[in-house]
Amino acid sequence: MTASYPARVATNILPKSVADKLPEAFEEWSFTEETIDHEQAIETCQLCEQEELRYHFEIRNRLTSHTLWVGSQCILKFELSVFEAGRKLSSTDAKRKLERLTQKMRLDSCISALERLAAAEPNPILPNALKYFRQHKRLTPKFAFVVLWRLRVNNIDHSPSFFKVELKRDLHKQHLRDMPLSQVHEIWPALTGAQRQTAMRMGHSAPKT
Repeated sequence: MTASYPARVATNILPKSVADKLPEAFEEWSFTEETIDHEQAIETCQLCEQEELRYHFEIRNRLTSHTLWVGSQCILKFELSVFEAGRKLSSTDAKRKLERLTQKMRLDSCISALERLAAAEPNPILPNALKYFRQHKRLTPKFAFVVLWRLRVNNIDHSPSFFKVELKRDLHKQHLRDMPLSQVHEIWPALTGAQRQTAMRMGHSAPKT
């Protein structure tokens, strides 16, 4: 019989803690600042045993020095300590910090994919796109199309939704307006909900599912 959620958590954390019951044991644990991007959602939380995690966050017990690799939601759910410059953060600030770290891992994965792409083919657009992305943390619509198209063609592992598209400037909006529909569909996963609405107001249609 599969153990219940509370039982799994207790089984995984109590033997590595001084306290012999919950929630007291949670007070001994804190986030270590160490993270791992496994590049695919293939890992498991060592606390609650949730599967299909892409990102791991390390927690350590200050009394036993035991560590666990967990999902960010467990850190928040069980109110494990998260610090910033020696100060314990509130639940709200802890959530913001973990979200920033997750966003950084996503950004790093985009840069890594772009670097592999630029090395894979001698397209002069790609180094410029990489430079632009490093500087702005997003791509113009034209850059986004070329990057996502060539990543797909070269079968380079990436998550299209991690690439953000710049649409604040009128020039970039015009580029999106003038794009063939096939190119708009290529960058569609990278567009926010509001940007997709903008594209449809320009006369484009959403990809068929």
